[in-house]
Amino acid sequence: MTTIAFIGLGNMGSALCANLAGAGLDVWCFDPAGSARAPASARFVESVAEVASSAEVVVLSLPDGAASTSVAAEICEAEGSVVTHVIDTSTIGPQAALEVERLLGGVGIAFIDAPVSGGPAGARARTLAVMYGGSDAACERTAVVMAGLSDQLHRVAERPGPAQAMKLANNFLSATALAATSEAIAFGLASGLEMGTMLEVLNAASGRSSATSDKFPTHVLTGRYASGFSNSLMAKDLRLYLSSVRAIEAPEALGPTSASLWEAFSESEPGVDFTRIFPYVEGL
Repeated sequence: MTTIAFIGLGNMGSALCANLAGAGLDVWCFDPAGSARAPASARFVESVAEVASSAEVVVLSLPDGAASTSVAAEICEAEGSVVTHVIDTSTIGPQAALEVERLLGGVGIAFIDAPVSGGPAGARARTLAVMYGGSDAACERTAVVMAGLSDQLHRVAERPGPAQAMKLANNFLSATALAATSEAIAFGLASGLEMGTMLEVLNAASGRSSATSDKFPTHVLTGRYASGFSNSLMAKDLRLYLSSVRAIEAPEALGPTSASLWEAFSESEPGVDFTRIFPYVEGL
């Protein structure tokens, strides 16, 4: 296997597509928005059908479950398709992952559920966490492609679904920690502390998290607010988290509160970088 295909060239998708091309694979790619974000080392094509005729393995990086389901259906219906495996790096939730698996399985295509965490910067640095689930045979067949995505691969299940639960749990913790840190920093600033001083102490104390060690120093303290992940996508992920929690009647003590805050933030300032939760919380 030397030729693969990639669909979805957003912030994350364009970085992952470039990683695969950089790993020595011949990559064909497509995005309905056009070729502007296609890596120079990848070949842009004009449709999902053309992608399906080009490679056995197709990698997806799409905004939600509806998009993944729609593209999976197009792959299934494409004339002349040679696709045997689909790897979806999108965050779509367990139920959508099972629906995609059902669609693809109906035409004999194996599915690997592989959401990612770490942002576009992590993708470019190859430190992105890829949490994935799939059969032994599917994972073995696509090992070269998976290795091309990142150096941090974590197989969490032998079937699609649980990897989505893992990603949603991760994003719930990430979103809640960032919101809580925003509130704590706003309190400290109002009490006369400096943000840099607070971060230095928090990172040496028990309040340390990825929010204090990465998001705040890199994006909030500097005023960059450029992590590459939007508040709208985080609000979507928390909706998915809550619906998945309720579907299996798991505990939801903090989930509704966190989800409600992110929903309000995304409605107030749709599409902005999710690290801007700090000025939003500070202004409440």
